[in-house]
Amino acid sequence: MKIISTFALCLICIQIHACNNNTEIKQVNNSDNHTIADSMKLKIKIGNHIFSATLYNHPTAFAFKAKLPIKINMTELNGNEKYFDLTDDLPTNASKPGTINAGDLMLYGSTTIVLFYKTFSSSYSYTPLGRIENPSGLAAALGSGNVTVLFELD
Repeated sequence: MKIISTFALCLICIQIHACNNNTEIKQVNNSDNHTIADSMKLKIKIGNHIFSATLYNHPTAFAFKAKLPIKINMTELNGNEKYFDLTDDLPTNASKPGTINAGDLMLYGSTTIVLFYKTFSSSYSYTPLGRIENPSGLAAALGSGNVTVLFELD
């Protein structure tokens, strides 16, 4: 009986502590219905250009965030995206978005980071990582060839 009472008291203390914890992540839904967190702000540097982005609030984005800062040489593909293959897998929850938007940051498969700079229709499956808040000038900054990109927390 004493063990059960002690266990119940510990659970109550944990609940009180959790309720009083002021470290709150503010969540909002963006226009694509993905949950984003204020604490997941990202800076993307391409040459002299800096773009602000927000990572989504899910395990894939958290795993990507754990790799930051990361400076990578992204390869041009199809005149609408740059990609880079990571050495290890990230967790996935892929779906077919239908429309890819300029500024989308996605994971293809479990290792390929993709930054899209044009809007187009796609039948491929991706796990969304985040989104550049204002992609104006992104295509020009990325250029037509391979490019070095720095992803870091803001």
